[in-house]
Amino acid sequence: MRLRTPTWPAALSVVLAALFAAPLAHAAESTDRGPSLYVPEPNPAAYRQAVDLARAGQYRDAAGLLTMVNTPQAVWFGDQTPAQVERLVRGVVRDAGHDDAIAVLALYNIPGRDCSNYSAGGAADTAEYKAWIDAVARGIGRGDTIVTLEPDALALLPSDCGQDDAQGTKTAARYAEVNYAVDKLEPLSGTRVYLDTGHPGWHTVSSIVPRLIKGGVARASGFYTNASNYNTDDANSWYGKLISSCLAYADGGGDVAECPNQWWPRADAQSWLDARVHTPPARMKHFVTDSSRNGQGPWTPPAGTYTDPQDWCNPPNRGLGARPTLRTGDPLQDARLWIKTPGESDGLCLRGTPGPEDPERGTVDPDAGDWFPEQARELVRFANPPILPGY
Repeated sequence: MRLRTPTWPAALSVVLAALFAAPLAHAAESTDRGPSLYVPEPNPAAYRQAVDLARAGQYRDAAGLLTMVNTPQAVWFGDQTPAQVERLVRGVVRDAGHDDAIAVLALYNIPGRDCSNYSAGGAADTAEYKAWIDAVARGIGRGDTIVTLEPDALALLPSDCGQDDAQGTKTAARYAEVNYAVDKLEPLSGTRVYLDTGHPGWHTVSSIVPRLIKGGVARASGFYTNASNYNTDDANSWYGKLISSCLAYADGGGDVAECPNQWWPRADAQSWLDARVHTPPARMKHFVTDSSRNGQGPWTPPAGTYTDPQDWCNPPNRGLGARPTLRTGDPLQDARLWIKTPGESDGLCLRGTPGPEDPERGTVDPDAGDWFPEQARELVRFANPPILPGY
């Protein structure tokens, strides 16, 4: 795993090297054997924050922050033109190849993205989206990549947010777009594509599995869960197992409505699986999970305080979760990843109030995707396991 250095004046680079040589050496260690995961260039604001912390004498926070951004995580693409995204993807894949690493790409450009909410944007229509996916495919080429395809694309359909017509035109287009991306990217020699399921606190198994089937999961490597959310590794792995098992059950002619969901008693759900699902794990759909911000689990909003708590939106005092790995010990789980870029904001969280401040924080949160220094420090301080020994 190659550590990145800021492209700043030499004096600041020397200061960083002197302050953080020991912590960064620790960050470079890896317990994985075999292929590694790619460490992308960090958000430049992370380095600026680290320098500010060091100048203020807060060396441990600064070292933890640098360790965080030098941990493998996904590279997000969305809103670029086809020419731009082809060039950028090719650069990331080439850089990862130089490190003998697998690049994790989060593609986020579906038309009607995020129901036109905090992360609104995306391609204008299906034709534009297909051209964009074609460009991504050219950029990937024969490189080794994991693609987490379009967060919320299946968990948050146009029909879920009142943006569709009576005929379901936009929802049908959404499925066509996801299928197109699967068929374009999965056949690439080094690429594995995973489809969106939201997270374990959202859709039941019997709700999300039909969406995965319509989205073309049969032709993809599998699915992912908990992107940009806070559910525990245990909850994510169990949800993934239930979804994978339900897909296998449906593939054998079973009724998805019969599948156990994540709120069944586990012993009952396991008994159901033991009796009905006998497909070997190698032939089942696999999954990956996001542990970038789940070290403290989900946030429980104070009771009766907010009309819309937005528990997914920059919740306070969350921590980094377990480090990314390709060795999960679970035959159905291909990887634990940091899909969400830790330290970047979820958007302007108002929690049902007029705003403009986030009432839980007393500040105006940065726009979605912008660096959020307060949250970045929380993620480091509350990391579980700790981001640095003895933190």
